Amino acid sequence: MAERHEVVFVDGVRTPFGRAGEKGMYWNTRADDLVVKAMVGLLDRNPDVPKDRIDDVAIAATTQQGDQGLTLGRTAALLAGLPKSVPGFAIDRMCAGAMTSVTTLAGGIAFGAYDLALAGGVEHMGRHPMGFGADPNPRFLAEKLVSEEALNMGSTAERIHDRFPQLTKERADTFAMRSQQKAAAAYEAGKIQPDLIPVATRSESGWGLATRDEALRPGTTMEGLAALKTPFRPHGRVTAGNSSGLNDGATISLLASEAAAKELGLSAKMKLVSFAFAGVEPEIMGIGPVPSTEKALKKAGLDITDIGLFELNEAFAVQVLSLLDHFGIDDDDPRVNQWGGAIAIGHPLASSGVRLMIQLAAQFAERPDVRYGLTAMCIGLGQGGSVIWENPFYNGKKKK
Repeated sequence: MAERHEVVFVDGVRTPFGRAGEKGMYWNTRADDLVVKAMVGLLDRNPDVPKDRIDDVAIAATTQQGDQGLTLGRTAALLAGLPKSVPGFAIDRMCAGAMTSVTTLAGGIAFGAYDLALAGGVEHMGRHPMGFGADPNPRFLAEKLVSEEALNMGSTAERIHDRFPQLTKERADTFAMRSQQKAAAAYEAGKIQPDLIPVATRSESGWGLATRDEALRPGTTMEGLAALKTPFRPHGRVTAGNSSGLNDGATISLLASEAAAKELGLSAKMKLVSFAFAGVEPEIMGIGPVPSTEKALKKAGLDITDIGLFELNEAFAVQVLSLLDHFGIDDDDPRVNQWGGAIAIGHPLASSGVRLMIQLAAQFAERPDVRYGLTAMCIGLGQGGSVIWENPFYNGKKKK
């Protein structure tokens, strides 16, 4: 029986996230170039990593077509200058694509098949809107396997409001406003920038350089949020203000076995404890992280009270609130998304899972009093994904 090898998160970077569409900063940038830029940036800042020792590259994308198709892990590896001996593949688990890239390659490391691996994701929602060109099987609706609304993420968020009346629009708007404020404060304090790889951009006005997330709205107010339209339902509660936007961007992480990291002198930012995915009714896909988190905690022999930092993907404010309510966590708990989340920063679907990890890793370095952290997200078609990490800097002393 093969022994289990400990898996560590050595490093992770991302591009700034852009607004999708013709006015977005990446409109004239290829999707594969975004992830290649991130990969080159990651390898540049980790010069001690022997490129020929990388055992596999997994890159996720939700709409795998055009410049976002063609076995992205392999093509991006070649374009990033990795040796031709390094293999790669593509992954699709919608919003949890990059998270699944990480957990899939981590499984290979834990089994002993890999020593080093690159895992990430890219989404160019301007060029490739979610589900574009997809042809859902007519049986889904004909046999009532799912309701028509299950394929519309905004409608599924409205259904969470329906199911849990205590999750009011005011709570969702307040959470969204705080996300904007926290992200602005994190930028002001220089917390986000160290892990961003600048990207050259091209527009009608000439060349530019993307150095920060494009969709931030630090001036968001409750009055402004209250006035927004509810596009998914008349008199609804889900708006553009309390949801993540449509975005373009890429993320990449370097994973290693603990033994390989030691051998190569690489320091670990996080250690993988457990992970889990779970399915729920597609009509209320936003509650997916509740069962996946319960599953991941159980596999780790931990309780929710053991988690000292949370990075929860803010696909919709109501979706995060449903998890917080389930576990008895306050809306404004300082452990949760302390540098803001996807409502402010953006959610380029298949790349977002690694953004959560990058932010958690940076917070671990500042918080030796915290032992465990959670990255979790909801996933289209009724799923949730959760990964529990351990802080290698943990010193056992409580914060004063």
